[in-house]
Amino acid sequence: MTLPALQKNSVFIRKILSQFPQDCSLAFAYGSAVFRQNGSCQGQMRRNMLDFVFAVDDPVTWHTLNLMENRRHYSFLRFLGPKHISRIQSECGAGVYFNTLIPVDDRLIKYGVISTEALIDDLLHWKTLYVAGRLHKPVRVLLQSDSGKLRSALVGNLKSAVTASFLMLPESFSEEELFLQIAGLSYSGDFRMVIGEDKAKVSNIVKDNMDDFRRLYSRILQECPQVVYKPQQGRLEVDKSPEGQFTQLMALPRSLQQKITALVDRPGKNRDVEEILLQVAQDPDCGSVVQQGISSIVKTSSLTQSAKGIATAGLFKTVSYSARKLQKMWRGWRRKPS
Repeated sequence: MTLPALQKNSVFIRKILSQFPQDCSLAFAYGSAVFRQNGSCQGQMRRNMLDFVFAVDDPVTWHTLNLMENRRHYSFLRFLGPKHISRIQSECGAGVYFNTLIPVDDRLIKYGVISTEALIDDLLHWKTLYVAGRLHKPVRVLLQSDSGKLRSALVGNLKSAVTASFLMLPESFSEEELFLQIAGLSYSGDFRMVIGEDKAKVSNIVKDNMDDFRRLYSRILQECPQVVYKPQQGRLEVDKSPEGQFTQLMALPRSLQQKITALVDRPGKNRDVEEILLQVAQDPDCGSVVQQGISSIVKTSSLTQSAKGIATAGLFKTVSYSARKLQKMWRGWRRKPS
């Protein structure tokens, strides 16, 4: 089973993909140039930058081949060579190396490279929630290996998104409310949502893509014992008892559990995780604590990855990319009713 997503890919996107080394365990396109967002038109989508992520087993080999074919994609860091580029990729920020504002066939693209190992770790444990968060939302899968470990991690990431969202939602809610919560997880705590992004970004992502979200999550919701899912009515009811919330807390990714325990456990007490999560499960503000834990993860990774982006993009592209983001934020502000 491949990741549930749109599998029908345009010839144009396939053509772009053919210009890169093909040794990827996962390649996907995402964002406003691939999925229509509320308030945008078809012409706007064609003007938006195309975003890709490539997960590769051997980053040094991949960057070696890519430097041979696409050397001009890289900033001044290309002079350091593939080993240093790979080290910057893995040791700085969220483990992703981005090349941005690349002209390809009259379009601009951005692509990130992450090691398969780092991707699986993020999917399972939410250490950064950077690529894992992008995969909470519909993406267009271009390539996916038959690795059972990767498949399991991809599905596990979706289940974790559902579980975390359950903890932050009331006992009864709609599909749209669930998908808004899920889509917002990776933006919670992201400083770019204060300046640099359209404030209605999460709502825009969900409203025009409800069918894609259903395709992504319906099987997980139907098989989840913690929820009563009524797809025909578009409603869900989740177990909000302390026992139910404790079960959900214990199923959260490890890094999020650690953030929650750090928020709740007073210095010097050093209680075990299970004891702390049992306390949180009985707290009326349980959802708020989970929200704070997620925000803490996202805040750190968004800051460090953005700082790294100045070097990987170069100063000129950084200024240009930031200007494009601010322009989108301005357009979003102007669309709001007065």
